[in-house]
Amino acid sequence: MLIELGHFALILAFALSLVQSVVPLVGAHKGWRGWMAVAEPTANGQLILTGFSFAALTWAFVTSDFSVRLVVTNSHTLKPMIYKISGVWGNHEGSLLLWVLILTLFGACAVWFGQNLPPRFKARVLAVQAMVSAAFFGFILFTSNPFERMALPPFDGQDLNPLLQDPGLAFHPPFLYLGYVGLSMAFSFAVAALIEGRVDAAWARWVRPWTLAAWVFLTIGIALGSWWAYYELGWGGFWFWDPVENASFMPWLISAALLHSAIVVEKREALKSWTILLAIMAFGFSLIGAFIVRSGVLTSVHAFANDPERGTYILAITGIFVGGALTLFTLRASQMQAKGVFGLVSRESALVANNVLLAVSCFVVFIGTIWPLVAEMFWDRKLSVGPPFFDAAFTPFMVVLSILLPIGAVMPWKRGSIAKAMRPLRGALVLAFAGLALAWAMQSGNSALGPVGTALAVWLVAGAASELWLRAGNRWPRLWRLPRADWGKAVAHAGLGITVFGISALTAWQAEDIRVAQIGEPFDVAGYTIRLDSVDRVEGPNYLSTMATMTVLRDGREVAVLHPEKRVYPVAQMPTTEAAIDNGITRDVYLVIGDRQDDGGWAVRTYIKPFANWIWLGCIVMSLGGFLSLTDRRYRVAVGARRAPAMAAPAE
Repeated sequence: MLIELGHFALILAFALSLVQSVVPLVGAHKGWRGWMAVAEPTANGQLILTGFSFAALTWAFVTSDFSVRLVVTNSHTLKPMIYKISGVWGNHEGSLLLWVLILTLFGACAVWFGQNLPPRFKARVLAVQAMVSAAFFGFILFTSNPFERMALPPFDGQDLNPLLQDPGLAFHPPFLYLGYVGLSMAFSFAVAALIEGRVDAAWARWVRPWTLAAWVFLTIGIALGSWWAYYELGWGGFWFWDPVENASFMPWLISAALLHSAIVVEKREALKSWTILLAIMAFGFSLIGAFIVRSGVLTSVHAFANDPERGTYILAITGIFVGGALTLFTLRASQMQAKGVFGLVSRESALVANNVLLAVSCFVVFIGTIWPLVAEMFWDRKLSVGPPFFDAAFTPFMVVLSILLPIGAVMPWKRGSIAKAMRPLRGALVLAFAGLALAWAMQSGNSALGPVGTALAVWLVAGAASELWLRAGNRWPRLWRLPRADWGKAVAHAGLGITVFGISALTAWQAEDIRVAQIGEPFDVAGYTIRLDSVDRVEGPNYLSTMATMTVLRDGREVAVLHPEKRVYPVAQMPTTEAAIDNGITRDVYLVIGDRQDDGGWAVRTYIKPFANWIWLGCIVMSLGGFLSLTDRRYRVAVGARRAPAMAAPAE
């Protein structure tokens, strides 16, 4: 009965989304306050009904209700509870329900935190948000019903994909979706502004917190996915340029550009058209990501579905919303005239360069991701675009961006001087060159990536600190009284520097060893001695494991005892590799056990990975910087609305 109620609640939420899509929009056009007011209770109602529906599906997974087809295909009675719960979104239908739950959550948040938005503008924002919700409600109900019953329920389920039975993957999709779907708010604000025909500083202040929140969640989600790939898949890497990895990275790049572009709109009333376009494209790339994950057109370990019909539906949603928004953008372009004038050397120009670099790098990733599909469609050729292309094509843009960031952050508005801007950064520049020299001196025969990455990282971190010091007027007491947004920006830029260092150090200086190891015989790798002590058969709650015991020594002293595994999940009939990692501040010792060989030895892969954890430390610091900025009262939606009503008056 609960399952039927959950399905019925989803249908009611769909009906409410249709009402919210039309009535407030008409009310805003006619000036009917009663009709505009319909948006708030319907947005809250959507959240409540969708939340109930999601809770009903979760209960079916927790209780192993095998009368529900989705539970049968993605759960098992022996599965640990955390993976029963994560199994709710570890599939196409359940993840889509999580998607619409977050859509309705953001719509309700616009009601709760947008109390001082102009009524007409707020009604239009909520109406556009409801249109997006309605499209995805329809997608679920007509093609991907998560509440479908089994005519003859089996005694047990088919289990969740073993690769997804991991704590990192339990939290990765919700955070990723909070970022993906959160960009729908930037889209709704952009379309509402186009409908009104007015984009100004107040609009930029309203849209920035929503974009920043989505960017922070997307950062956390991408970091969790990268961390999972690093320790779970057993191949030793943190990023493979997989199509689905790229699908999450592209909106991250565009939303970062949107954040910086909105600053120019707020401060200087310039780049209006470009900022609106970025808001549309940020959510557009989120929809493209959904298409890649669910259509099966590109092969990926992350793909949820392999169904061209479902992919066609998402492609239609993308075409309607992005195409409609771009059409409206074209009609309103003449009304978004830039007011601010600025020189070639100015903060505005630096932010434009920032936007160009981020947008072009996103375009490079997009081309590399879809090129195999294009080649197959038009030339019937099977192509693979892998890390060598992305590393060569993407890295230069990030190098230039890293160089420009500290300079642009201290550049004055309207016009400035490179010489004056570099004065407070002289210390950072000296430290960057010192880091370059130190890294170059310490390495022998390796590529220049390590030293260059070290220099860029020091430049970013020291540049962020120099900017804070400059804003404080070179006085310690004033430093602690700076606005949180200033601290947040500096912390986020420093986090980027930490991540750049981690990636550069890991890529340039890691050591790898692949061999057949005999039990009891030690071998050396990059200053460490590794000994395979034993290999045992171990039975887990829902898997069988071949577990090795390996001792890591350095200079004769025991550093760690690690237990890499090869697991087999009998229900899913799927093997997985479980790497064993001794984490450290300056290095990771990464061990993988393979198959038994004919001579009685075991295939063993050993990696010594310097500064690997700095990659995710930098992501954490970037996210903290974003959250810190969100706590600044100037970034709250209500603050921007307290200006004179004339600024936000609609242009009918």
